Amino acid sequence: MNIMELLTLAVEKDAGDIFLMPGMPFSFKKDGMTIYQSEVRILPEEMEQIMGRIYELAQNRTMEKVQAGGEDDFSFVVPGLSGFKANIFRQRNSLAGIIRVVPFGNAMNVMELLTLAVEKDAADIFLIPGMPFSYKIGGKIIYQGDVRIMPDEMEHMIAQIYELAKNRSMDKVRTHGDDDFSFAIPGVSRFRANIFRQRGSLAGIIRVVRFELPDPKKLHLPDCILDVAGLTKGMVLVTGPAGSGKSTTLACIIDEINKSRNAHVITLEDPIEYLHKHKQSVVTQREVVTDTDSYVSGLRASLRQAPDVILLGEMRDYETISIAMTAAETGHLMLSTLHTIGAANTIDRVIDAFPPSQQQQIRTQLAMVLTGVISQQLIPTVDGGVMPAFEIMFLNNAIRNMIRESKIHQIDGVIATSQEEGMISMDNSLIKMYRDGVITRENAVAYSSNSELMERKLSR
Repeated sequence: MNIMELLTLAVEKDAGDIFLMPGMPFSFKKDGMTIYQSEVRILPEEMEQIMGRIYELAQNRTMEKVQAGGEDDFSFVVPGLSGFKANIFRQRNSLAGIIRVVPFGNAMNVMELLTLAVEKDAADIFLIPGMPFSYKIGGKIIYQGDVRIMPDEMEHMIAQIYELAKNRSMDKVRTHGDDDFSFAIPGVSRFRANIFRQRGSLAGIIRVVRFELPDPKKLHLPDCILDVAGLTKGMVLVTGPAGSGKSTTLACIIDEINKSRNAHVITLEDPIEYLHKHKQSVVTQREVVTDTDSYVSGLRASLRQAPDVILLGEMRDYETISIAMTAAETGHLMLSTLHTIGAANTIDRVIDAFPPSQQQQIRTQLAMVLTGVISQQLIPTVDGGVMPAFEIMFLNNAIRNMIRESKIHQIDGVIATSQEEGMISMDNSLIKMYRDGVITRENAVAYSSNSELMERKLSR
């Protein structure tokens, strides 16, 4: 009997455990009793081959751990059959193992879970052991039933997700504790997954990314943001906290370029979220790890690929920022993101990424290449949804001088008084949303940069 036949028989017989011991036949444990499945004893060398096959089923997991330490625990899934939790160990100098059958569960399988999330227009799916499956809809986390998902079952759910991602290896999450990737289900949607360990168990947050590109009008994007598509050089930064819609805003800008210009657009993302078809432009999309080693290596390579527009998913360190500014300096339009709120904070963050000895040079370079900063937050609305609030800064001579002369603290004042140039401060954006009846006073204050000042503005 080969291992696939054995696993299938165990599921059919509703066995709890499978015993793989050299010198004895295969056996199942059911209802507290151990039942031999034949009279043929398994020799140690045969058991080694069986174990090798089990490790192959576990997405070609390496056997180094059991060979070095004598024991290994892991989970794997046989699609369409069941999940399994394996404990492999050495005894009497031979490999042996006990494999527990873990059914996919009565609550919901992964395909049902992902499909239902799309149908319910969920933004995120929460897969956390010890709590029910949850969706984030309209900014609120909503449990999908009362059945708590146990760690063993969650391991198998996560393994199924890796299978959907073209059998992606789980080595990264096992070794480093977290992993980012994207995958698609034909006819359903694309998804961006972040899988991680917490309290010793696997967990995951999966973002739903629609196949169709977002509609800027439905997202309430101001026209001046889409006007960025008309720029041919310089650097534009889209900033905000995680989950504030930066990638979606950039996708709208790229789509506008794609529809209106004949250009070569290169995107470097980790992972790729929105897929762009070639329209007026050629759009080349590269994913970090899958298509290039890192943002730095991909960005360097992109400069030799005849780009007109480069989208850099995130400026993570001073080396990436430095290359990005050089690209903007040499006549390309550079689009990127930072996890900052507010234009002035964004400029400080870029400059502070460099050693003090280089900061004056960076101020001068940044004053030349920076074209605009779009900072955004998603604010809960009175009707239970969310709507973006924007701070928009386009650089004029006054702001460029302030950056060069390290007078960043004066920039907020220029933004607040330059509405005729298409600028708006975050506070003014929040005040308008409050006075239009879109958000509550409490949220206007909570999401402002200075709550006391906002209170005084709203009381006028």
